Amino acid sequence: MIPRAFPPAPGWSPDGHRIKAELDYSRGPETWVYGGLRVRDGQQITMAASSRNSVFYQQFLQLVEDANPTGEIWIVTDDLSSHNSLSTRTWLEDHPRIRHAFIPVGACWLNLQEGWWRIFRKTALAGRSFANPDDITQATAVATRQLNVRARPWIWGRPAPPTRQLRRRYVYIQ
Repeated sequence: MIPRAFPPAPGWSPDGHRIKAELDYSRGPETWVYGGLRVRDGQQITMAASSRNSVFYQQFLQLVEDANPTGEIWIVTDDLSSHNSLSTRTWLEDHPRIRHAFIPVGACWLNLQEGWWRIFRKTALAGRSFANPDDITQATAVATRQLNVRARPWIWGRPAPPTRQLRRRYVYIQ
């Protein structure tokens, strides 16, 4: 038997399971995508950057603030060093509407943004290779626009199961 040097054709595996298409993309060494989800209406803000440093993170926070002109803004984020650096904390002092909430290490499921990232990766990145950072920026913008067109409010958790109709009980009297 000769080992296969290429992936199998899409379809069903011999044991009856559906073969899933692999998430196969190349992001490149110098491009990162920042994203923010507005939970009340499902709108997303994304920004491609060449680094994950404090400067780009603050630029992203400015985009979030510009997209939400009124009210308090809560940013739920992980513990990346640029999210809690001295320059970011100084920047946040000048923008009192923005508040940070840090999720615990290993509890990314607490952040609703993670669910959106899964949908975004399938829409924008799955099965693609990018020649340069501009291609990634364009794919990010197009996918964000398409997903924002059909955006809906995000709710943490699963919806309640539908109520089950009880069967009618018959009592036989003799």
